[in-house]
Amino acid sequence: MGAIKPPSKVLLLIAASSRYPQALQWSVQRARETWGEIGRLSEAFVFEDTDYYASTMGSGLLKQFIVLAERVDPGRLASIKCLTNQWEEEYSQLSAHAEPRPLNLDPGYLTEAKLILASTKDHSHRIYLSDGIYAEITLDYYHRAWRAQRWTYPDYLREDYQRFFTNCRDYLRQLRGQS
Repeated sequence: MGAIKPPSKVLLLIAASSRYPQALQWSVQRARETWGEIGRLSEAFVFEDTDYYASTMGSGLLKQFIVLAERVDPGRLASIKCLTNQWEEEYSQLSAHAEPRPLNLDPGYLTEAKLILASTKDHSHRIYLSDGIYAEITLDYYHRAWRAQRWTYPDYLREDYQRFFTNCRDYLRQLRGQS
């Protein structure tokens, strides 16, 4: 029988999408207020890989990845997704934007081997966590490269995203070396 042990801590990653740069800035500030120092922050990538969000978020979307400096227990992902859903609602009420959903926040985490995203939607490849939240392996890292799954969102296949994820993976390795 295998010994049960606690999981290794992971890098918390929040994918923030909006057509409004101030919404992305608000997301970074909320993350910093809640979890502390930002370890890595991507540029605001142009997000034109799908029109899935157009009816609720408009066009001209940007996506920015926020990675926290302090590693977290991966078992917290469901509660973090519930919190970021509350933040989306809060920003919608605070802002004067016309769209019903001016901000989308998708939390997940990154390990040396994979990138996990949380979702409120069940599907064959998603595993239930708790509180109505599911998780999926979006990318895995194998032979020095990120590999997609058949369900991986098209934008996560982009080289610029994957360069950022590799930088975060290197940052995680650096943090582990310090502990």
